[in-house]
Amino acid sequence: MLMNGVFEGGGVKGISLAGAVRAAEEHGWRFHRVAGTSSGSIVASMLAAGYDGQEMREIILETSFTRFLRRAPIFNTALIGPALRVLLKKGLYSGEALEEWIRKILLDKGVKTFGDLEDNKLKIIASDITSGKIMVLPDDLVKIGFRPESFEVAKAVRMSCSIPYFFDPVLLRLPPKLSKGKRFPDQFLHIVDGGLLSNFPLWLFDQVPSAPKKDKMIPTVGFQMVGKNSNQPHVIRGPFSMLQALVETMLSAHDERYIEQENRYRTVKIPTLGISTTQFDIGKEESLLLYESGLRAGNRFFGDWNAQYYEEQFIKYQQARVN
Repeated sequence: MLMNGVFEGGGVKGISLAGAVRAAEEHGWRFHRVAGTSSGSIVASMLAAGYDGQEMREIILETSFTRFLRRAPIFNTALIGPALRVLLKKGLYSGEALEEWIRKILLDKGVKTFGDLEDNKLKIIASDITSGKIMVLPDDLVKIGFRPESFEVAKAVRMSCSIPYFFDPVLLRLPPKLSKGKRFPDQFLHIVDGGLLSNFPLWLFDQVPSAPKKDKMIPTVGFQMVGKNSNQPHVIRGPFSMLQALVETMLSAHDERYIEQENRYRTVKIPTLGISTTQFDIGKEESLLLYESGLRAGNRFFGDWNAQYYEEQFIKYQQARVN
């Protein structure tokens, strides 16, 4: 049985998505097309490359996520260092270590660029804050002068995962044809976390013109993370805690109403056990608990769910939109 999968962003909480993937597979589902934002783009890219939920579990347990928090020693100076880095680099950490990590993982399956994947297999959401536009990768690369088939998937994942002010934005320099006549600073696009504009792009496959007809409808299921702290007020004591509250709100709040009203029938809701988005010092025990939370949530969802129910609900809500 085939399904499309859309994976929400949530920083380190994305570990739980892998458990839900495993549950879907154990219930006989295989992923036709996949999409994701931020940490959801990591899971989506691994699925597109050929990994399964069990392999993801092994990688998670082998990974120390603090390795992603890389910066020069000078920026570790108490109080001044981190603030200086944000001022100069626009992020607390570079994000290069995360890109290197996912690049190696994908290369182990023979995937480097989007050209190494099936056409339309993978969609990744990022935010172009220079132009103020959402980016659907690799599709939108053509608009800025890049060849999608030669663009690295790992670079796209890093773009999608660049949590504002936590990781550096990714700078894309426009090709000569588009940068001609522009001042040097204006030749660059600043790309950050896709969650800034759509953290849970469940709409993505609904709007594809070549989507299967009704009698061949392939369900699209969203994998969303919900947590004990999702509705708790942020404690703001200064500029950095205010910035953190602002970013977490931007990355999580704007899709909620859409999901609650129209898409419960096709959304796996995964408890994230109070783990925060940027809790990269998470240990193996907590990582495993997150994975198992996703596994349990997936088993609850897929246990009594089928394509016929999806089709009925999908048509009902589509007709309601038209009317």
